[in-house]
Amino acid sequence: MGRITTRRRVTRIRRDAPSSSRADVLAVEEPLEIRVNGMQFAVTMRTPGNDVELAVGFLLSEGVIVRGDDVAVARYCAGTDADGANTYNVLDVTLAPDVPTPAPELARNVTTTSACGVCGKASIDNVTLRSEFDPGEDDLVVDTDLLLDLPDRLRAGQSVFDKTGGLHAACLVDGHTGQIEALREDVGRHNAVDKVIGWASAQGRIPLRGHILQVSGRASFELVQKAAMAGIPMLSAVSAPSSLAADLAEERGITLVGFVRGGSMVIYTRSDRIHHQPDAATLASETARPH
Repeated sequence: MGRITTRRRVTRIRRDAPSSSRADVLAVEEPLEIRVNGMQFAVTMRTPGNDVELAVGFLLSEGVIVRGDDVAVARYCAGTDADGANTYNVLDVTLAPDVPTPAPELARNVTTTSACGVCGKASIDNVTLRSEFDPGEDDLVVDTDLLLDLPDRLRAGQSVFDKTGGLHAACLVDGHTGQIEALREDVGRHNAVDKVIGWASAQGRIPLRGHILQVSGRASFELVQKAAMAGIPMLSAVSAPSSLAADLAEERGITLVGFVRGGSMVIYTRSDRIHHQPDAATLASETARPH
């Protein structure tokens, strides 16, 4: 596996203080070429680590596979740097014999950057994918306290962020027990989501009924689509969703929650899945406040 972090000499400047030079830790960003049955399918910029999960989650999100057993094997291809070390930047996924190789037009035709999810799609028709699962049928109901606690719990699990301050994160939460089942970090929020979905796929957990997908940043269209493709009924984000993300969440029956921080949240779709019962002290305070 490649490096997750690297060190670089930097100069720090503070107002009204002399500049100083010191070593700083940066999150590594490197390309990963994903091949399917030997054919290049996509190149994504990612933080090395959990690459097989990333590839499997990505292929599931793209509709190439439906479950983990649709993949026969995934292995790194030969590739070395100037020093002769394996770069681990090309991964070939061999599909099960009964799974068709994706058509060439489905391949991403540009490099997907860490900030870009649906970049490189050949046409708008390929952007919106139809899932094998229906999150709208999920009967999950959670308390507000569980959702409001998730961003801090996600942040507490970001070990690489503590060193670099430069990574997104995503985690899968059992909505019935509140247990975080998988947490992954990456320079790209969509990669972090692919990694946790890839983990679930390898565990035979797809579709992810009764689960919450918590992400560290905003809720984009593609993150909602990834949730739908994995059968996840609830997506919770620290920041705002886009209008298209809200539209897709409503269409697929996914509960979309944004601005989950500081003891509050905004529910954009399917609010019936969130149970809110303010404590007695809060209710008394609100009642006594002049209007």
